[in-house]
Amino acid sequence: MPRGDKSSYTDKQKRKAEHIEEGYERRGVKAREAERRAWATVNKESGGGNKSGSGRGKRDTTVAAKKGGRIGGRAAASRPAAARSAAAKKAAATRKRNAAARSRVATKRSKKH
Repeated sequence: MPRGDKSSYTDKQKRKAEHIEEGYERRGVKAREAERRAWATVNKESGGGNKSGSGRGKRDTTVAAKKGGRIGGRAAASRPAAARSAAAKKAAATRKRNAAARSRVATKRSKKH
């Protein structure tokens, strides 16, 4: 089977890849790159072609599909730079405060033993 041959994929996998590819193209990704990403996503979700043998392989996962919303994007981009900067400073201060609290707890535990 040559590289890029899709004969070992089920019809459902092919439809899924087509749908994902269209989504990438709507967002401005070039056609070849969109196709590559779409098949990479299908492979990640279903573990490759499922068309051989009885049982048709494993069930699909939804890991790749659930990833999209967590990346960020429009909501953050629409906020003014000052608001994003203030939020970043607040987050940094919280991380610093939490790290200091964790180190105090670790120090107390080490002195106990």
